Amino acid sequence: MEHGHDLPWRRAIVLVVLAALATAALYDLVPRLAGAGDAWARLRGGDPGWLAAAFAFEVLSFGGYVLLFRAVLGDGWFGWRVSLLITFAGVAMTRMLAAGGAGGIALTAWALKRAGRDARQVAVDLSAFLVTLYSVFMAAMLVGALGLWSGLFPGDAPVALTLPAAAVGAGVIAAALLLARSGSERRIARDAAAGIRRAIELVRGHDARLLGAVGWWAFDIAVLWSCLEAFGDAPSAAVTVTAYFVGMLGNLLPLPGGVGGVDGAMIGALIGFGVAPGLAIVGVLAYRVFAFWLPTVAGIPACAELIRVARRWEATTQPIR
Repeated sequence: MEHGHDLPWRRAIVLVVLAALATAALYDLVPRLAGAGDAWARLRGGDPGWLAAAFAFEVLSFGGYVLLFRAVLGDGWFGWRVSLLITFAGVAMTRMLAAGGAGGIALTAWALKRAGRDARQVAVDLSAFLVTLYSVFMAAMLVGALGLWSGLFPGDAPVALTLPAAAVGAGVIAAALLLARSGSERRIARDAAAGIRRAIELVRGHDARLLGAVGWWAFDIAVLWSCLEAFGDAPSAAVTVTAYFVGMLGNLLPLPGGVGGVDGAMIGALIGFGVAPGLAIVGVLAYRVFAFWLPTVAGIPACAELIRVARRWEATTQPIR
């Protein structure tokens, strides 16, 4: 048995433990620091209907991710069962190791290569998948921030949050389009450029499954909105959307599960947009229960099963669908 086969599973265990410790610290320390010592009591007293809606939205969000995976990475290679295994496991690793989603990207690439995909094609396809997914992120953050700043959308619009968010969105989109036209011979840049071009081709092909990228983000934002409604009055849609994406930039920090990065950034963004500190804290902590722990609980067993499936692939000439 090769050591590399067990690596994703062992890393997953370590990351779950680290994320659990970090989350426990966050749930205890953040309310104290923010002067909202009754956050736990409020967390237990949320409206059951809105919390049930949050659960349903999280399921729908994951469904969008699966559809996108099938459209970009799964066609002709995997059936629904293996597609679900890879996406569950990949999302769990993304949740546990933030750093821009490095954990999920690494596990997905590992699975695709084990299934017999060419390494360079895996790099191109994964780039196309990520570009499709995160173009929605950047475009929505750009539109939301500019809409609030200009007064087109209702809600508080602090310049210190709206203009930097718009600049990040516009900058990333522009950089991606420039990279797609570049002729760099460096392998990473070349594969990324090919992935961007493939993503553009997929969009031009009008595959309805690409709407899964919109669903992934839209329904996850609906989870946050439902959690805020469960404990008070959620802000306007534009404020919720923009604060959500500003908070998600915390995923770039190499913290277990993004804990402290995502949570802190999202809470700070909501407060900056005028949401009461107590509501921002309890709403985000509740959101993280649905957005972090549910995919993690489902994804850890999927990691183990995916490793078993990958071992069986080695004994066959075709991937097990």
